[in-house]
Amino acid sequence: MSHLIYVLIVGAISGWLAGQIRRGFGFGLFGNIVVGIVGAFVGNWVFGQLGVSLGAGLLSTILTSVIGALLVLFIIGLIKK
Repeated sequence: MSHLIYVLIVGAISGWLAGQIRRGFGFGLFGNIVVGIVGAFVGNWVFGQLGVSLGAGLLSTILTSVIGALLVLFIIGLIKK
């Protein structure tokens, strides 16, 4: 149960940060959590494919999730056009 709470908190932080970086792409609390969680998976996959590691710990997890969330928001922006 604590792992789920950790994922939700990291997802919320990552989604919120990505929404702040890309102004106008915020989706509210629950939407930001979803974008952050999806972004975590996308970021981990992309960095894994590139062979890049940002390290271990909470900060690197959030950074990876934010970068992944930014990629997700970029793709959403392309689809919305």
